[in-house]
Amino acid sequence: MFTGIIAAVGNITSIHPLGTTADAGVRLTIHAGGLPMEDVALGDSIALNGACMTVIEKTPDGFTVDVSRESLNLTVGLDQLSEVNLEKALTLSERLGGHLVSGHVDGLGTVQSFLPVGESWELVIAAPKALAKYLAYKGSIVVNGVSLTVNRIDDRADSCHFSINLIPHTIEVTTLRHLKAGSKVNLEIDMIARYVERMLSTSHH
Repeated sequence: MFTGIIAAVGNITSIHPLGTTADAGVRLTIHAGGLPMEDVALGDSIALNGACMTVIEKTPDGFTVDVSRESLNLTVGLDQLSEVNLEKALTLSERLGGHLVSGHVDGLGTVQSFLPVGESWELVIAAPKALAKYLAYKGSIVVNGVSLTVNRIDDRADSCHFSINLIPHTIEVTTLRHLKAGSKVNLEIDMIARYVERMLSTSHH
């Protein structure tokens, strides 16, 4: 479990294929940036851009993970040398600053616009139609591992556009500052919305 509060921005420094076939995954070496690694053990979970991965090796300045081909197909930002948002899995003694996040990407969104509004920034993302029912005004959504609040929803025929207000701090401490129209982003819907939908769908039968 995670909170969606990004602890550090790291860098994917190397990508090695785990085989020669088209369905082979990759081994990523990540420079952990400012993420404290003293308490990270092999087998621990770290979310990269919101996708939960298992630490298989520690390096002097970071760690290594293996990413399956399926994970690569369902996420964005894990197949190139680039900055990644990092968060270590929660321990039960920690403060829950964001909201409960599982570290599983539910779908990819596409940035429609990312523009300054006063001292903040407005981020508009088109989500796949299948995720629309999980998005709610003032509800939570995770974008590339960052827990954010939905400000506006606009249901379209083939997608759902939602708007987020980003404060300068969030832009400074995450990779969201690199987004532009056309960028793909990892989306994770709110866990409570998932349960509500399940309860409503089974109560009719």
